[in-house]
Amino acid sequence: MPNAHPSSSTDRRRVRLAAVASAALLSLAVGPLPAQAAAPPPASATASAASATLNLDRKALSASLEALHQAGMYGAFSSVRDGSERWRGAAGVADIDTGRPVRPDFEHRIGSITKTFTSVAVLQQVAKGRIDLDAPIGDYLPELVPGERGRNVTVRMLLNHTSGIADYILPVFPKLIENPGQALDEGRFRKLAPEELVRLGLAAEPRAARGTHSYSNTNYIIAGLLLKKVTGQDPESYITRNVIRKAGLRHTYFPRSARISGPHAKMYESFYGAIEPARDYSVYDMSWAWTAGAMVSTTNDLNDFYRLLLGGKLLGAAELREMKTTVPAYEPEPGQELVMRYGLGLYTLKMPSGGWYWGHDGGVFGAGAWAMSTEDGRRQVAIGYNLMKYERFGDDGQPLPNPIGEALFRYMDGALSGAPAERAPDAKLVPQRLLAMEQPRR
Repeated sequence: MPNAHPSSSTDRRRVRLAAVASAALLSLAVGPLPAQAAAPPPASATASAASATLNLDRKALSASLEALHQAGMYGAFSSVRDGSERWRGAAGVADIDTGRPVRPDFEHRIGSITKTFTSVAVLQQVAKGRIDLDAPIGDYLPELVPGERGRNVTVRMLLNHTSGIADYILPVFPKLIENPGQALDEGRFRKLAPEELVRLGLAAEPRAARGTHSYSNTNYIIAGLLLKKVTGQDPESYITRNVIRKAGLRHTYFPRSARISGPHAKMYESFYGAIEPARDYSVYDMSWAWTAGAMVSTTNDLNDFYRLLLGGKLLGAAELREMKTTVPAYEPEPGQELVMRYGLGLYTLKMPSGGWYWGHDGGVFGAGAWAMSTEDGRRQVAIGYNLMKYERFGDDGQPLPNPIGEALFRYMDGALSGAPAERAPDAKLVPQRLLAMEQPRR
């Protein structure tokens, strides 16, 4: 049994890092969900709520984005759409050393938002009859996923994260808990084959039984290899031609090197204070994320993508219906409302102000992104930001009040609804749907 009251700084650090691991707070998926209730919204946002529901209140959006920067986020940039009306804004810095400001048109790593693109590509093959959502993955990739799992894990289970297959992240970065800075530095230019990522995921101990949602990047690496098998093309090329170009996106791509080709911010990773000061990881080989999280985009492109997707322009009605068929993203505590459900590379989330929205979030080392939309695709918001895992934990392993997460959630809620709720949700109501790392064994 661990000590109830750690007696040394080393013990306290172990408790905090164990809390990080057990809570799965490592984000290839974003970590914007606040741990504490927020303060009342600014007067400007509240006063403009009525008009903002009909159009975009630029003053309130700008003030809310600036509040995110003032809360401690280095830099944030966003695009909001309502019908044909658009707003773009930015607040903060792209480089903390030079003070170079962020710009609304920056390219940015979008992490697990990549999963929506990958899922669209798989569903296009479903429409062509080349993939059956309810067929075992072993029918397509018997050598990659052999045995019992190959016979019982379906394509649908991969896409909605109910496969029971573990995440590969901690095996890929084995020093991540003990020395995250060293782990990330050593992996900066490392090339990883997708087959190796799958092998590591299959060998790791699952966090949940098959049939229960448990977020795992391994699922979407397998989905990428499935695309390769049925199309005969590299999945990056297939997704580029049949999803990105079909949507007319001009600044969305799989990077060909460790560098982002267009104008972008530096991307700072804190790892919950274990990397201090936060370190820039904007240059990073993304083979470790591949079809689960390697893509680069802009907030304008993300809004265009989700508008076309939800408007039925990228998939047929039957495939879009499958994509929006959801499972619970977590098990709520007794008496609590379930406020998040996961579909096929797409989730629906209830915001504090009461509305349900569709989209996805993403995060890689140093870079976070979040894109949400009304179900009809009329009103949307996408945001990018350049400081990750800014949360902190007390000596008891519990999360401390976090103004950055509160401000981020308030911005998204207000941009979608016209005005944010007076309080952000409790962390237990909206779980941090992040990377699944294995919980340390005692």
